[in-house]
Amino acid sequence: MAKAPVERTFTVKGFEDVESGIVKWPMSVIRLSGDNTDRIIELADVILNKWRGYTDEAAFVFAETDGTPHNTITPIARKRGDKYELDLVLRNNITTEEHPLGVYHPHAQLHHIKKENIGLIEVMGLAVLPARLKSEMALLKDAILAGADLRADEVLEKHADWVDEFSKKYDVINADNIDEIVQNEIGEVFMHVLEDAGVYKRTPEGQAAFDRFTQSL
Repeated sequence: MAKAPVERTFTVKGFEDVESGIVKWPMSVIRLSGDNTDRIIELADVILNKWRGYTDEAAFVFAETDGTPHNTITPIARKRGDKYELDLVLRNNITTEEHPLGVYHPHAQLHHIKKENIGLIEVMGLAVLPARLKSEMALLKDAILAGADLRADEVLEKHADWVDEFSKKYDVINADNIDEIVQNEIGEVFMHVLEDAGVYKRTPEGQAAFDRFTQSL
């Protein structure tokens, strides 16, 4: 995420001295930048308090339901050159019957790779994957090369739909390229994990809703 650029800027009244913008990233990230850390922190506090109480039903963003609060922020701070940066990742933990672990959480079709909620390191773009994948992927590669029926294996059956889908992308899968293919495809899954966890999706409608929030500050 530190490498991701700001794709559009906005100004918060009273904080014209702090550069504010939306980061080009699968999740919903506001970046604050400046040379005065106190001012950056002050604006971050304004944004956090606003977000905690913010509801936009059209975007399925609810500050609370049945007395349970949902909105919070994951902060990441760094220094870039002579300026300080603070990235504020908007989070929401609301659940539904369709998504009992969270609407803005890895969705069910990704759980064969990543079911756990994502933390700060993953928000920044480094996947922390379950230990089970080390043995499962070794077995999976052998099974793919052998042409085995994944659905007949109680350990590998959960990966079968995924393998069916990504196999269509390659003319040949063999011992020479399977390690690279599986690694790349796990990376694709993790990108979708980040997209699922993003409150405002990377669509015109999602970004318009994101702008509604920044304009409310």
